[in-house]
Amino acid sequence: MHAECCPVASGSFDIKDLIAAVPNLDKLAVISGEQVVNIGSQDMNDAVWLKLASRLGEVVKSPGTDAVIITHGTDTVEETGYFLDLVTKTEKPIVMVGSMRPATAISADGPSNLYNGVAVAVSPGARGRGVVTVLNDQIDYARNVVKTNTTDVETFRSVNRGPAGVSNTGVVTWFAPLEKKHGTSSEFSVDGLTSLPRVDIIYAHAGMNPDLIDAAVKLGAKGLVIAGVGDGNMTDAALARVTAAAKAGVVVVRSTRLASGIVYRNNEVDDDKLGLVASAELNPAKSRVLLMLALTRTRDVARIQTMFNEY
Repeated sequence: MHAECCPVASGSFDIKDLIAAVPNLDKLAVISGEQVVNIGSQDMNDAVWLKLASRLGEVVKSPGTDAVIITHGTDTVEETGYFLDLVTKTEKPIVMVGSMRPATAISADGPSNLYNGVAVAVSPGARGRGVVTVLNDQIDYARNVVKTNTTDVETFRSVNRGPAGVSNTGVVTWFAPLEKKHGTSSEFSVDGLTSLPRVDIIYAHAGMNPDLIDAAVKLGAKGLVIAGVGDGNMTDAALARVTAAAKAGVVVVRSTRLASGIVYRNNEVDDDKLGLVASAELNPAKSRVLLMLALTRTRDVARIQTMFNEY
């Protein structure tokens, strides 16, 4: 089994150092690696996503590559993972790993996560599952996983659906498959893209000032995601502004600032009448990823709503 290992946002270590730091890793697979970019994941951006997705698309086409492991900082790994899940056409396993503790810490978790990540990548049940994250012995689908705590090692959870599986000391157990479209069933691609449409996230709160909505539109946002209160709700003043934005051609998605739950269409807010999209299970960050890609295909609100239901 040959695994390609590509560090994306470690910010400090070279790929050779990472591989050498994990005992017995070479017994799991023949590993080769390359450095795509070396930044802190808080600096992840659309240009790096496009670069990474393009390179990943090339790597998975190689007959000598059986799986890909990507090391990535934990701040934005859930966004990068979902983006890659939507645009990478392959049945080959793609595993994203990171660490919550630095390499200099007592009980650093990076080596264990990388070991388990490789074990997951070479496991018999890994094919066709899309992009997954492997941290703290847990496997999660990139679509479902969220970071829930600022510092705990047990921070990554699939809050609405539960984990995809577990990997402990290299022993992998898979649970249910991902039901949503991804990978080879996805209609999205980065082929020919040099940039992504601007989509901004606006956070809703008590006393929300709707001027930020107008400002985002004036600055060129083609889409807006509202991190709404409760079931994707917002003040009447904000709702009036997003309705005006939607009528002007800006696609507006209602998500929620809450940690879990589903934003239902036409529940409290008349999405059909106002021309808005309900995010379903996707949190604001994931909604932004999907909306950016959706806008590369269409501006039709009904079609984009279908995408949010299916992906």
